[in-house]
Parts: sequence; C-alpha cells; structure tokens
Amino acid sequence: MTTNEAEILEHVATMVREVIGEEWVSEVPITMTTSFSRDLELESIEFVALAEQLKERFGRSVDFAGWLSGMELKQIIELEVGQLVGFIVRCQSQAATA
Repeated sequence: MTTNEAEILEHVATMVREVIGEEWVSEVPITMTTSFSRDLELESIEFVALAEQLKERFGRSVDFAGWLSGMELKQIIELEVGQLVGFIVRCQSQAATA
C-alpha cells in the first residue's frame, strides 16, 4: 500500500465511522479488505451520506454515486473499502493529469 492509499484509507475510515454514528464501529478495524455490507452493515442511506462526505473531502472528481451506479447489485454487496480507496486514487491521478 502506498502512502497516498494509507492516507485515503484513514480518511475513508473516519468518514465511515461518522456516517454510521454507532459506538460499536469505533471498535471495528477498517482495512482495505473490510466489507461495507458484511463487516460494517452499511445501509443505502449511509452510502448516500458517505457519497456526500467523499465529495466534500475529495471534490467532484470522486463521483462515488456514479461509480456505484455502474455496478451490479452483487458487486455493491461485496464492495470492500480497498476498492473505494483504489477508485479515489484513480480519480485523483486522472484529475492531476487533466
């Protein structure tokens, strides 16, 4: 994992904990292989809140809702934090080269 990925993971983990807002989530380690559905039990309304936080933190180049809309339901259910981190890294590098 690169330094940039580690920093983004840290930001994403903080946002997820804020969005969930439950005490138990502070005890759960959020890593690249943490599942949004299975491990964090994120609900659709929480995905919407996470999308807003991502837009505020990383800008419009990180279109989380658009990215999710291109996935099948099974892919969304199996989505891991590391996949989101990778998406953010790709968006940032595309924005930097544009």
